[in-house]
Amino acid sequence: MSGWLGNHRYAVLFYAVLLTLVAGPLLGALRFSGDVLQIFLLFSLLVALLGVPGKRRRLLLILVAAVAVGLRAAPPSQVRAEVGIGALLVVSVLALLAAASAVRFAVRAQVINAEQIYAALSAYLLAGLCFGVVHWVISAAWPGSLGEAGASGPPAAIALSTAIYYSFVTLATLGYGDIVPKSELARGVAVLEAVAGQLYIAVTIARLVGAQQQASRPGGG
Repeated sequence: MSGWLGNHRYAVLFYAVLLTLVAGPLLGALRFSGDVLQIFLLFSLLVALLGVPGKRRRLLLILVAAVAVGLRAAPPSQVRAEVGIGALLVVSVLALLAAASAVRFAVRAQVINAEQIYAALSAYLLAGLCFGVVHWVISAAWPGSLGEAGASGPPAAIALSTAIYYSFVTLATLGYGDIVPKSELARGVAVLEAVAGQLYIAVTIARLVGAQQQASRPGGG
């Protein structure tokens, strides 16, 4: 990938994901359908695939993602709801692969510039979004797996915006406790996300700071 987009793909990705995070509560406040948030989310995940190395591999992943997006955007009368949810989950898995590519791009650099910083930040935000989709799918497949603390009544699935909120609260280990995991699977995913988030911050910051210090030394790379 060449040109301006190739040189600033992670900056574009960072702001696309940031727009999605802002759009979630805003769309909810304006009482828009949850499908609109999914469109923002799918757009961010597609942008993430632009950073995958290798032209053929990138085109293949974008093609698979485009098919998944088409299935998700199709009218409910033509595609079963389970197929649409599965399509969103597939795109999220592809985005996690793209996040891994962004991390590799950031930590392998000998000289740290803005694009490496954007790559590291984008990977963190992507992980939060993708885990949010995973939490949402778990809640839809097994209602009651996630819910409000102390809530009573029949088990129900949570909204996608709520799942993304819960994901970032878990990723940052804030522990508000308003949304809690209530099944073993949901708790296991929450533990995985929290541990991975803290390890990512520790390792990535150490690597980026070390690379910057090495480059600033006399005779450094």
